Amino acid sequence: MKTMLVPTDFSDIAFNAATYAVDMARAMGVERVVLYHAYELIVPIPDVPTAVPMVNADDLRVSSMEGLNKMTKELQPLAGDKVTLLARADNTLLAATINDVCKEEEADLIIMGITGGSKLEEILVGSNTIDVVKHTTTPVLVVPAVARFKPIEKIVFACDMRHVVDSTPVELLKKLLNTFKAELHVINIDHESKHFTPDTPFETLMLDTLLEGYNPVYHFLDNTNIVSGIVDFAEANHADLILTIPKKHGLFESIFKRSSTSKLAFKTHVPLLTIHE
Repeated sequence: MKTMLVPTDFSDIAFNAATYAVDMARAMGVERVVLYHAYELIVPIPDVPTAVPMVNADDLRVSSMEGLNKMTKELQPLAGDKVTLLARADNTLLAATINDVCKEEEADLIIMGITGGSKLEEILVGSNTIDVVKHTTTPVLVVPAVARFKPIEKIVFACDMRHVVDSTPVELLKKLLNTFKAELHVINIDHESKHFTPDTPFETLMLDTLLEGYNPVYHFLDNTNIVSGIVDFAEANHADLILTIPKKHGLFESIFKRSSTSKLAFKTHVPLLTIHE
């Protein structure tokens, strides 16, 4: 892993995520952290009155770069001479072009902050983060507002035990395990074995084969609520990271009908790593 991309809106939550990213970059030997701001120019519609003053695109870019340079200066003492901090600003919608930005910057990981609280806050605050998870193929590490980086010693991998060979991001998972020498706890949440199928034992065996040498510990837990089951287990066992795989069938359908992964992002105090199939 050589490059992390850290989108920011210059909020305290975003700055905390950037701090987390720099700390993590140093621990993992990552060379570059790109601080990224996507700003959107409001285009007036003819004959439609608006109370929002029009802003010059050049002024927006200057303001954006000033904010990024300020962040860079504040984070530089933390980065030291081991991590190179770079700044990038684009006039674009973040989620719509995030894949292109990751390709251009050769980013291996996106790190973003998120907050939660009331149902309205879950809809409005942090929606950019959820939209990025939905639209990008790059792994996204979601950093809660209260999270501070510490060595990753225990990873909780929430797995549905379905099509594990095709869906498990083995390469990145092994990179994390090799870097931090972390314990790996694989958890499967079910209730009264409603999702247990004849294939479940085989899928478990296949996952164990994929993770040979890493000594995963398996936990089959009964809970009527998948999100609560994951959060409760992770917090009770002092996990440093939760890993989930947002699968394509029905997840992230809309902001108003959030997937289990996005609900999990709002509820947990443990950083959440999402990696697509």
